[in-house]
Amino acid sequence: MRNPSAEMVQVLHGNPWFASLPAPEQAAMLELAEPVALPRGAVLYRKGEPGCNFYGLVRGVVKISSVGLDGREGILALIEAGNWFSESTLLDGQPNPYDATALEALEVLLISPEGFAQLMQRLPFAVAIARLEALRLRAVFSMVEDTMVRDMGARVARRLLVLAHGDATMAEQARARVLVSQDALAMLLGITRQTLWKELRSLVDAGVLALGYGRIDILDVQALTRRAERS
Repeated sequence: MRNPSAEMVQVLHGNPWFASLPAPEQAAMLELAEPVALPRGAVLYRKGEPGCNFYGLVRGVVKISSVGLDGREGILALIEAGNWFSESTLLDGQPNPYDATALEALEVLLISPEGFAQLMQRLPFAVAIARLEALRLRAVFSMVEDTMVRDMGARVARRLLVLAHGDATMAEQARARVLVSQDALAMLLGITRQTLWKELRSLVDAGVLALGYGRIDILDVQALTRRAERS
């Protein structure tokens, strides 16, 4: 089995969760990880399938989504390089609740269910996984809160800030450029493209954002943060 390259390991260290692991736990994960390259459009797993692997993404973007009975797709998250994901199905033994699809060519590290179970016997790793699940739960409750108590402008601003911090990554430093299309952002928010455009236009006119093809530039992160805090 091919070992992860030094470049792959460097990307993983850019993720706060992986970087916080004790060195022996990082080494144990990398020892069990198998590098795999996947093309754009590849399906890592489908909704309803049994859990298969613990994934570490080192290049590309993975879309986590679900399709309703009417055929409409909802995007739940965009997983960027550096993140580990799909641990939940390995923990509870339930089928995958969502689809995971490559939005561009990927390089991923795969840890098999057997390897994941082996890692879970190590207390520091098990504690780290519990912390990762807690982070995900907080993010879910935050999105529910946004939907229930915040106006549309605040919801858009908050989601942009989440994406600026890397969505699942939640890095401390926000990026000035968010690489997301308006269609994808609308699906992440569960709103129409027209509704999103109205809110983005308001932020552009206020000098907070600049729009480009497949990207949104944050010109004034403090102003965007203030808008996100309004209800």
